[in-house]
Order: sequence, then C-alpha cells, then structure tokens
Amino acid sequence: MLGAFSRWVLAALLMMAWLTPAQAQTRPEIISPKPDSVAVTIYRDPGRGNGGGMNLSYLNGFAVVTEKRTISVPAGPATIRFAGVAEGMVAVSAVIRGLPGGIIEQNRDKKLLSPGSLVDGTLGNRVTLRRTDPVTGAVSERDAVIRSGSSGALVVETEAGIEALQCSGLPEKVIYQDLPGGLFATPVLSVDTVSPQAATAEVTLTYLAAGFDWNADYVVKLGADGKSLDLFSWLTLANGNAESFADAELLVIAGTLNIRQPMQQIADKPQATPLYIRCWPRGSTAEGIDDIPPPPPPPPPMMAAAPARMRTGAVRGEAMDEIMVTASRNVEAELEALGDLKLYRVPFRSTVAARGQKQVKLLGKSNVPATLIYRGNADGYDETPGPLQIEIRMDNKTATGLGLPLPSGRIAVFDGSADNGLLIGQGRMRDYAVGQEVKFTIGESSAVQLASTQLPGSGQKGIEARKLVLTNTNPEPVTAEIDLAAIADSDLRKASGRTIRKDGKHVWLVEIPANDSVTLTYESRSKNR
Repeated sequence: MLGAFSRWVLAALLMMAWLTPAQAQTRPEIISPKPDSVAVTIYRDPGRGNGGGMNLSYLNGFAVVTEKRTISVPAGPATIRFAGVAEGMVAVSAVIRGLPGGIIEQNRDKKLLSPGSLVDGTLGNRVTLRRTDPVTGAVSERDAVIRSGSSGALVVETEAGIEALQCSGLPEKVIYQDLPGGLFATPVLSVDTVSPQAATAEVTLTYLAAGFDWNADYVVKLGADGKSLDLFSWLTLANGNAESFADAELLVIAGTLNIRQPMQQIADKPQATPLYIRCWPRGSTAEGIDDIPPPPPPPPPMMAAAPARMRTGAVRGEAMDEIMVTASRNVEAELEALGDLKLYRVPFRSTVAARGQKQVKLLGKSNVPATLIYRGNADGYDETPGPLQIEIRMDNKTATGLGLPLPSGRIAVFDGSADNGLLIGQGRMRDYAVGQEVKFTIGESSAVQLASTQLPGSGQKGIEARKLVLTNTNPEPVTAEIDLAAIADSDLRKASGRTIRKDGKHVWLVEIPANDSVTLTYESRSKNR
C-alpha cells in the first residue's frame, strides 16, 4: 500500500513522462473554430480628447473581448487552438478559465493563410500548374516544383525548365497538394494543457484587443420658440479588425482611463504574407527584373435594389474608409455605473462586422429647455466689428427632461422652425455629468457682431477704458454675453450698463433688440497692479 507522499511522487513522475519532448510532438490538437457566445466591451481612444471624432483609418481605442466556447478535452497532454480571435489581440492579456488541467504554455500563432505563406510553406515541394488556353478553352496540367519564395518572382521548375509564374500569357494557377503546417485562415491563440481525464468543458477566454473605438453623435433640433430643443444621440461603435463578432453582447465605457501604453503598440498582430509576381518580358534574367504593374481592379458588379443590410463583413486588409454603417432598432442603450466610469449596455445582441461600424440609439429627449447665447470677449475684438460665437446651453437635470451623463461627441444642429430642418451649425461637446450646465458652440454669427474700442485714458495707473458696441441685424431680439476681461482678477468701475460676476469674471449680459445696437462703456483695473 503506497503512502500519500509515494502516491504524489508517482503522479508527478507520470506527469513528467507525459511532457517529454517525444510525446509533446505527438500531442493531439483540438481546434475550437469559433465561440459559442461573445461579449465585446469597447473603450474610447484615450488620446483623442473630449469631443474628438474617431480616426477610421487608425482606431486607437480598444476592447475587452469575452468568449465562451465548448471544448472536448482528451485525457493527458493536448494543444487547444482558439481560432477566430481578434487580430488586434494583446496575447499577454489572455485569461482562460474552465480547462480541467489548466494551462502549461500559451502561444500566439502569427502566420495566417495567404498566397505568400502558401508559397513559402511549399518552397522546394511539388505543386500542380493548371493553365487554360483562352482561345480553345483547353485545360492542361503539369507538375512543377516551387524554387523561390514570396518576396521575389515566383519561379517554378517544370519538365520544360525554369520559368516565372504568370508570365506565359495564359491564365494559370497553382494547385497545392497539401496545406503547409502552422498556417491558419484566422488568427489563433494556442495553449498546451494536461487534463487528468477526458471531459467536455465550457471554457471562457477573455483578452484585450486593439483596433476598436466608439463615439457619441448628437442631433439637435431647435424648437420654433427658440427656447427648447429635441436631443437625439447615436452610439457609434467601430471595429477595425478583420474578424466579425456575431450576435455579440455589446457594451461601451465612457470616461478616461490611465493607459500607460497604446494597445496598438502591444498588440501582436498576425502576419499575412503577400505574394509579389514579377516577370522578365525582355532579354534575359541577367539584365534585371522589370516590375509589371498590377492590372486595374474589375468594375464593381451591378447592384439591384439595396438590401436592408448591404454588408456584414469585409475582406482581410480592406481599408477602413470603406466602412458600412448599419442602424439598429429603436431601443436605447441602458446606462450603468462602473465606479467613476459609465457603462452603456446595448439591450440586445448584435453583430459587430469586420472593418465595420454599428449604430445604436443612445438617447432621445424632447422639449428640453435651452437657451441660445451669443458670446465674445472684449479683449478679442478691435474697432472693426467681428462675429460672436453661437452657443447653446441647457441644464442637465431631471427637472429639465435630461438628467443623464452625456458622453463627449459631435453635434449637428438643425433649425426646427423650417419644414425641411435645415442645418444651422455643427460643434463638439465634452463629457458632462448630471447636474452640470451643458454648453457647446455651433459656429459664428454674421448677424450679431461686436466692436471694441479703447478709450482715451487707458494705460494710466493700470486702468483700461473701453467702449463696446453690439449690433444685431436679426429680425428678432437676441441675448449676448461678453467677458469684459481676459482674467478673473480685476476690478470693474464706471460701467454704463448691467454687468454680473460669472466664473470669477465680469460679464456684460444684455438683450439686443431686433435690427438695433447697444453700447457699454467701462473701466477695469487688474488687482495685481
């Protein structure tokens, strides 16, 4: 009868025997082709600032991808390959739970199946060349051996001698006898495990992935009374990877994280080796290689009536400027707290297509009280009248019909008094919390302008005397707000009109009648003098 220590030693010896190099070479491979379910949580690019738009050609946000897969694991050592992970995967962040034997070793398989990798993997081996006579349509095949890699001209050797592929003038292609080892059609994460017994396990794979981003886009329709607005927002998610995430649970995180290194820099992307075809159309190989430009792309196919969804995926390597946008159903994203951050959960599963965008309704509010203000700074103008900025303000409170965290994003403002809703301005908005006054500038006004004149006596004892003239050529009165000093630490005296203190500064808040003007004279002196 073995004691407890002896049984432990025996088990350890058996485990070491399983892991000998000879047996490691014959360990079975289990391929999990795709997840049973997936959740994608997208974080904004922390470097693009409040209100900045996404750079579709270089998405520098990231995501946390959580996959659930059902895997049948044999007893003993085995290699499990998780196919279809994101190409922007940060391999060192991968966490795998649910394998009965845990993980011994983890690898990122970096070579993707491509024309170039097929050639490199078959170098020196036999293939079949198939050629078609364009006149007769006759098809001929002959054996060949690949004699060069993908970086130069694709040279093959046949019974007729040495030749460069696709230089005969006939349509031809290469037929490979076997697929070279170590090539995968999609990015793969591989792990080695030793299971104490055969089992079917539900395995969870969680990892960080680069190449994602999201943005909030707002549409504002001003009320006909000029004192309210309708606010609508899209939540736009972008996936710059070549992999689609089908029927995924979607979440986005609003707020700024402290990221020490951009995910794009630490993502270990797989390699799809290209294939370059060159010919020697004149002379001999000793005279050098002439590069043959690629043929023009074929014209796009004729399209019938556009389907509801034009495309759900893209070819690997496709440019981001060809992203298709698919609007989702009229259901708002659900807001949840995540510490100091905010989490928006899409309340239904949806597909985030490769090289694609997805739009989901973020919020929709009607008849929100708002104010249109014309703003300027007395120090920013001279005697020549200049336009004031047009600013829209609203209180982000439940009592006003809002009371929601508003993530930063772009804004388009339309005139609600017109039947066709004409665009009157665009702007950007920073992040706003509940209870804050929301402000965003949508452009400059050519109808409301300010002229600022320095009066005699300025400069004596640090005193600055000014005269401000506001003009309004609109057919209705407007409200203007002018900062009277560039800094808050100043004294104001001899003002000829009503002023207030706001954010520590002296502000001229005045209503300008329709097709009229108003004037203010004042003196200011810095307290530091």
